[in-house]
Formats: sequence, structure tokens, C-alpha cells
Amino acid sequence: MAGKLSFDQLKSAVAAGEIDTVLVAAIDMQGRLIGKRFLAQFFVESAYEETHGCNYLMADDIDMEPVPGYKAASWSRGYGDFVMKPDLSTIRPVPWLEKTALVLCDSQDHHTREDLPHSPRGILRKQLKRLEERGYLAYFASELEFFLLSETYDTAREKNWRDLKSASPYIGDYLIGITTKEEGYMRRLRNEMHAAGIPIENSKGEWGPGQEEINVRYAEALEMADRHVFLKNGAKEIADQEGKAVTFMAKYNYDLAGNSSHVHNSLWSADGKKPLFFDKDAPWTLSELGRQWCAGQIRYAKEYTYFLAPYINSYKRFQAGTFAPTKIMWSEDNRTAGFRLCGEGTKAIRMECRIGGADLNPYLAFAALIAAGLAGIDEKLELQKPFVGDAYQAARLPEIPKTLRDATETMTRSKMLRQAFGDDAIDHYVHTARWEQLEYDRRITDWELHRGFERY
Repeated sequence: MAGKLSFDQLKSAVAAGEIDTVLVAAIDMQGRLIGKRFLAQFFVESAYEETHGCNYLMADDIDMEPVPGYKAASWSRGYGDFVMKPDLSTIRPVPWLEKTALVLCDSQDHHTREDLPHSPRGILRKQLKRLEERGYLAYFASELEFFLLSETYDTAREKNWRDLKSASPYIGDYLIGITTKEEGYMRRLRNEMHAAGIPIENSKGEWGPGQEEINVRYAEALEMADRHVFLKNGAKEIADQEGKAVTFMAKYNYDLAGNSSHVHNSLWSADGKKPLFFDKDAPWTLSELGRQWCAGQIRYAKEYTYFLAPYINSYKRFQAGTFAPTKIMWSEDNRTAGFRLCGEGTKAIRMECRIGGADLNPYLAFAALIAAGLAGIDEKLELQKPFVGDAYQAARLPEIPKTLRDATETMTRSKMLRQAFGDDAIDHYVHTARWEQLEYDRRITDWELHRGFERY
């Protein structure tokens, strides 16, 4: 049993005793799977219609602590339920778990059965509906980078997450010999994702000791986001089974490369057959529609950076000379730029946004890129000439926000995002970002202890 399963195939597998557990999972604000494990027989008989979860799950921090001040959920409102509505088109086996399948859910209001305004999957669905109304289909692909560690999660915790042993001792970027040392885990990850219906193209060593990159074949935006969260969850669980650990932190070690999640995107006809960005006679072979789309993403990049870099740690990744961007501009096949044109001269022409870290929530990131692209089309924005050279050294180029605080304020004021996502959604994530900042500001750090314990 490999690849996606229809509901009828799931029922047959349950009847044959091949599946006895179904994971029913929604997506939280952090892009993690949250849900329940169902006895498979009960799921196919009844629970396939819906189940419920506490609405604090969409109003908490990364430590899963309830956060005060949300409009959508609070102690004063009693933390009621939200509906987890299984999307039966997302059923797939989980090869690393015995006799287990998984289905993803939409998060809905308990009373109206509408998508929650702040639901990541719902926010992306809203933008996809805007595309559909115009006759467009968006194809996306997100690359994922992570560090593979010769530690268990327990030993890493005992070391207070410092001085961790990487799977390889030195940079293995593209090196076959050194990545062979990591192949036991990576081979299993590739093959078990393939068995789950996640079409893996390749994996490679990245620009850090023990750092990996894994690439999934592009897909329609919602399907790609689903693949992204399934892959990320599976990478952690398989690592745990192998006695290893992985981290998707944007900058887990300041002295090493950061973990990126570059996002490739383009528009096609509604049937997915005609590339709408390719025009062999246009500048850079990028159609007028494509140029407007890309111009919108660049014009509004500061306003949606939060959805590509949602944590304090995310902004430590933006360092010159590290293949992570610091400036907002586009270039032709230039990895120092925030946006890189790929596939020029072919129907695969697309824009790669290089701003996002591996800590992003793909549903929110894709939705923000779509919203900005549509704004560029609506406003008929012109794409400026591509930057040439080393963007790190270039003066007078707009910069990526330097801190979470900066990114939060530009998101707060963004008319484009408020029109696209709605005030309830934006205000929800503004509160999330400000709480992240508050938690950081008020905690005692190692640096404070070092400089102040015996000095004042």
C-alpha cells in the first residue's frame, strides 16, 4: 500500500486489517500537526465526518502554553471547541508507523462550520479561491533544509541544546562522499515519503556540517503545503526512531549556515496545462502577468516577511555571505538576492523567494506570496530591471526587516494583507508575533547572567 488513499481504499484496508489507526490532524499556527489517534474502524464508521479540539490550540505559543489577549479564544470565553473537518482527499499511509494512516483537517468554527479566520489552511484556501475566480492555478514548491545531528532529542536536551554533534564534522554541500555517512537516515526519509505519496525528487548535503536539503516535486499550492507539513513531521519522527535528531530552526547555531525554505511559485491556467508566466518574446521570457506578479511580491515583501520569518530566531539567519538574503530585489539566477528568477526561457519559468526560513508555516507563507502577487497584478506594477552583482555589498537597496519587532509593525500596517486575509486573521497573528517578542524581552538570558551576575 503506497501513495495517497481514497476513502474507499482506506475502508478496504481497515476491513483487511492493514490499517488499525488513523491520525486525524489539523495544522496549528506554527505549522505543526495537531490532532488525535482514532481506532481506524471507528474513524471509517463515524469520525470521518468531524471531530473536535480545544480552540486554545490556535491561540497558544510554540511551547503550547495558552496566550492571553486573543479575540478568538481566551479564559474568559472558556476555551471552547473548534471543528476538525477531515479532508478525505488527503488520506495517506504513514510508512514509519505500524498500520497507520493520516488525514488532514480543515479547522472550522464550532457554530458556523466556516473556516476559522486564523486557520492556516483556511487562510491559504481563501487566497486560492481568489485565484480560481480569475482562472488561475498556482503551482508551488518549497525546499526544506535541516541539520541532522548525531544526538537523540534527549541528549540534546541534556546538553541544553548546545555543543551538539552533527552527523558529519564538516561542510558537505553536494559532496557525495560525506553525505554517504548520512545516507542511512536520508535514504529512509526519501523512500518512506515516496511510499506515503510525497514525490521526492532528491536530497543533498547543504552548506553546513550535517545540514541536509530535501526537495519535493512541485504541486498545486494546497497540496504542496500539505506535503511540506507531512514531510517535516515525518523527518522528526523518523530521526527519533533512528536515534538521531533534526532541527529546522532558522539559525540553531549562529556560527553555522541557516536553514532556509526557498519557495518557488508560478501561475498556470485553471486546468494546469498552460504556463502563464512563459512568453518567449517578453523580457527575460517572463510574461506581463508574471512580471506584475513578481513585482507585487517584491513591492510588499516587507509587509509579509513575518509569514516567512515568524520567530525571534528567524532574523538571525539574515546574514551577509551566508546564502541567506539581506536585501529585497530580484535577480537572474543570483543567490545573493531575495528573489531569484529560475527556469528562464522554459515553461518552468518561476520566481524563487529566498527570504523564508525552514521555520515558516507553508500555508501562511504561500498565502502571503499569493496575496502580494495578486496585488501586483491588480495594481499593474512594473518589474524593475534585475539586480546584477553581489547584493550583500549593494547600497540603497531595500532591506529585509532586521527584527521580528520590525516585521510585526509592517504587517500590522499592511492594507494589502488586511484586504486579502481580513482584519481578524491579521490581528490574530499580530498578537502572536507581539507575544513572541514579549516572551523574549522579559526572559533572563545567558548573556545577562554572564555580564551581570557579579558585576552589579
